[in-house]
Amino acid sequence: MGTESTPERGNHRPAEREGAPGTGLLAVERIAHHDIPSVCALYKRVWDPHRSELPPELLKTLEPTPLEFTSEMEGVTYFAARRDGRTVGVVGLEMAHGSCHIVSLAVDPEARRQGIGRALVTTGIEWAKHNGASSIWVDPLAKFEAAAKLLTGLGFQPAGLLHRRLYREDVRYFELLLP
Repeated sequence: MGTESTPERGNHRPAEREGAPGTGLLAVERIAHHDIPSVCALYKRVWDPHRSELPPELLKTLEPTPLEFTSEMEGVTYFAARRDGRTVGVVGLEMAHGSCHIVSLAVDPEARRQGIGRALVTTGIEWAKHNGASSIWVDPLAKFEAAAKLLTGLGFQPAGLLHRRLYREDVRYFELLLP
């Protein structure tokens, strides 16, 4: 799969957004290599609670080691959401064939329902537009309804369902056409 991501384009300054009442400012910025351990720790916090309901092969891909994550960064641009210096969310974006794919979206379970997922996806949409994408799409596991609710709330349209697509797990496709 070819990538067309250009690091120079879309190199955003941190975006600060007001969080939920009493939660403080949320900074969303592009990650650097020194952020990798905190991103991997976030993935572990996100996916450990689902250990009993997901196939082990899938969990291995969702909880990469820092070395595995480093190799996955090739062609993918990641943004992290931070509050008080702590990584509370991450989104990974990949440009291919004039379209942007959200390859990863994770929000710390303790920080959910505070606008972090919305801020990360909004940053992804802005980055995709800046890089000339005609659309942005994502394929979350079908069992996670909160993801579907977030995406449709941001204007994404359901685009399909593939049964047993990811280690025998169903995935739903959502897309947003960009101006």
